[in-house]
Amino acid sequence: MKRDFLTILDLSFEEIDALLRRASILKEDSKRGELKPTLAGKTLGLIFDKPSTRTRVSFEVAMYQLGGRVIFMSSQDTQLSRDETLRDTALVLSRYIDGLVVRTFDDADLQELARHAEIPVINGLTDLYHPCQVLGDILTIQEKKGDLKSLRIAWVGDGNNVAHSWINAAVRLPFQLLLACPPGYEPKEEILETAKELAGDRIFYGNDPLAAVRGADVINTDVWTSMGQDEERRERLAAFRDYQINGDLLRKAKPDAIVLHCLPAHRGEEITDEVMDGPNSAIFDQAENRMHLQRALLDWLLGV
Repeated sequence: MKRDFLTILDLSFEEIDALLRRASILKEDSKRGELKPTLAGKTLGLIFDKPSTRTRVSFEVAMYQLGGRVIFMSSQDTQLSRDETLRDTALVLSRYIDGLVVRTFDDADLQELARHAEIPVINGLTDLYHPCQVLGDILTIQEKKGDLKSLRIAWVGDGNNVAHSWINAAVRLPFQLLLACPPGYEPKEEILETAKELAGDRIFYGNDPLAAVRGADVINTDVWTSMGQDEERRERLAAFRDYQINGDLLRKAKPDAIVLHCLPAHRGEEITDEVMDGPNSAIFDQAENRMHLQRALLDWLLGV
């Protein structure tokens, strides 16, 4: 039976744990030059509506390193641009390739493709969720901090797709998540409230960034203006002014707290150079771990 990975809630705690352990093993195998071609003869398709650096390159390299092949398509390169239905596209691609990564705007389009595809479908980002990013982030946190159970993880900034995936991760994994977003830029209420019902007081939401980062082991942020929000830029810069990750805010966290940012960063806006390039930053280790986590994910979903 095929499995999709559309949100973190598609996985159980045990499956996430196994995936993280597998990612760590494959990371070490890669560094020793000992990766096995477990996906030889397999082909991964990528359909992207949005620009990408890390998601595209990390998936392509991961697939190649496991012996497979990749076909990249923007939606404008396919008959989707001429109104072919998502259903028909999914059914046809299922006859050609072994798995599909989708990076698009509307989460409903991803769900529709997955519903009709006969091959595994992976969420490479929608406006609602970014699950591969957050699992790679958690791999980084485990490397730096060990056991997740006692950790306080802060999210400061927009209640966006990455924040939603962090909320889902807090449902499945035993850390405390503290979110601080400006009024009017909260996570979607149904996602937050459902998660709080399941995770209880391990998830806390408020508007005060100082409260979120006080005593935190991890501080997480993202850009204030995401793709498709350019017309809101001036308004967002004003609303998020007090949510910058800078030296003053970092000093409210634990001295050995790590700072994460899913990239690309707008330096001088949501994060300062002092923090991004400083000793607490794990941002580029985090970016690398996208590839290692996705290698494990592909090995699991396509290697059966």
